[in-house]
Amino acid sequence: MQARVLNILVTGGAGFIGSALVRRLVGEGRHRVLTLDKLTYAGTLTSLAPVAQAATHRFVQGDIADAALLAELFAQFDPDVVVHLAAESHVDRSIDGPGAFIQTNVVGTFTLLQAALAHWRGLPEPRRAGFRFHHVSTDEVYGSLGPEGLFTETTPYDPRSPYSASKAASDHLVSAWHHTYGLPTLITNCSNNYGPYHFPEKLIPLVTLKALQGAPLPVYGQGENVRDWLYVEDHARALQTVFERGTPGETYNVGGNAERRNIEVVRQICALLDRLRPRADGRSYAAQITFVADRPGHDRRYAIDASKLRRQLGWEPQESFESGLEKTVRWYLANEAWWRPLLERNYAGERLGLAG
Repeated sequence: MQARVLNILVTGGAGFIGSALVRRLVGEGRHRVLTLDKLTYAGTLTSLAPVAQAATHRFVQGDIADAALLAELFAQFDPDVVVHLAAESHVDRSIDGPGAFIQTNVVGTFTLLQAALAHWRGLPEPRRAGFRFHHVSTDEVYGSLGPEGLFTETTPYDPRSPYSASKAASDHLVSAWHHTYGLPTLITNCSNNYGPYHFPEKLIPLVTLKALQGAPLPVYGQGENVRDWLYVEDHARALQTVFERGTPGETYNVGGNAERRNIEVVRQICALLDRLRPRADGRSYAAQITFVADRPGHDRRYAIDASKLRRQLGWEPQESFESGLEKTVRWYLANEAWWRPLLERNYAGERLGLAG
């Protein structure tokens, strides 16, 4: 698949991970990219600004649950690859309003699968053999780990939140469309992403921006929950590796080999800001850390075994957590013009997920 020019449809391409993939693909200049995004609160065209004028990129605002729109786009763009990232993705928001997660992550994925299946069935050989439907999912479908062990591609599903349950459902739909109808699908389950263009409700940008505002830095419980952190540009590279060289019907876990307790992450951000943007009073930003009541159903630990992806396709992360976190914090310091409008328009940093 690598040798020829591909038409790549990216759903959710104005979101955090999607925009990183679109910027990468368009920046390479080898493929034609169509970005489809509903532009909900977390999708922003400013994340695509670096490639907005590229001749090989087109953006369409629309909903993956709109079957008529999908039929039109598949007919016009004639994709060779669908990379499906469109999703409601914030656990706390899924506690407050699970309906949107079912509609987008389950119904939307079903609608997209049906459109892709109809398109694939009409392709001539060898394009039919080369077509790929790549579904991007999360390690949260596996549930919660104890202090030892790693999630593998064969770990039983055990979702604990409305978000992870909706993603587990979408994973199963994709797998079923492969086994039942022969659609050449790929599934990747990734660990926690971080990096530039991350919506401010997520931990790393939230802590960074609240620190700069002099506000309390909220940490759930005692900050002992563990996540495996993956730099978003490493993830975009992994996604491209999988849809170009992965085996249809397979699942690949993508992780950053960077397990950290939440409190460690917050303290590292504070230490970086102490060095890069010291407080006027000379005190550490760590003085702003405030422990708050834990999230309902908060999974204790996630950790990914990405050895299959490394062994079979040769991918591994290029950024350590330390190098990636410094790049991320520096980006937020230098790009207030990107995040300030989001705080003013879409999200003021309030706590979510208390409905449980």
